[in-house]
Amino acid sequence: MGQDPDAIRQDIEQTRAEMSDTVEAVGYKADVPSRAKEAVSDKVESVKSKVSDTATRAKEAVSGTTARVGDATPSTGEVKQKTRQVAGLARENPLGLAIGAAAIGFLAGLAVPSTRVEDEKLGPVADQVKDKVKETGQEALDRGKQVAQEVASSAADTAKQRTQEHGQELADSARQSAQDVASEARQSSSSPSAPGL
Repeated sequence: MGQDPDAIRQDIEQTRAEMSDTVEAVGYKADVPSRAKEAVSDKVESVKSKVSDTATRAKEAVSGTTARVGDATPSTGEVKQKTRQVAGLARENPLGLAIGAAAIGFLAGLAVPSTRVEDEKLGPVADQVKDKVKETGQEALDRGKQVAQEVASSAADTAKQRTQEHGQELADSARQSAQDVASEARQSSSSPSAPGL
């Protein structure tokens, strides 16, 4: 019993503080609904933050893509020129255009899933038809590529020829101008000069 009353009071206060912390901890652990709400709100905040960051990055990506699309978008003149080329190609090769359209239609039909009844009734025949259509479609695609290459080559040749013709015209014009200047210079030098000069 020889303890100081102040030391005893201090021990009691320390024990009360520890007990208070322990009671609060036990109460917190026992309060499952509150802990669940906190966990859910933490998760919600985390998801909101991630969604916000993703939305910001998406907006930045879209604005960057929009700028690139604006740069890559063809002008009205280019669109008109390509349209004329396609129309000319269609006039030159209407059968190829019809075959290509039919092949695209068949391929689109093949992309649609078949029904159970179709599988039962057509079975192996459908597989054979699909194989033939794929072959025909590939041939049509190859022919379309070949025609497109021919059109591009023809356009390049025409542009080259017109450039050469224009260059030749400019050279002839420059030559004619030089001859005219030389002729005028000869006439000026052969004409009698004024007295005193």
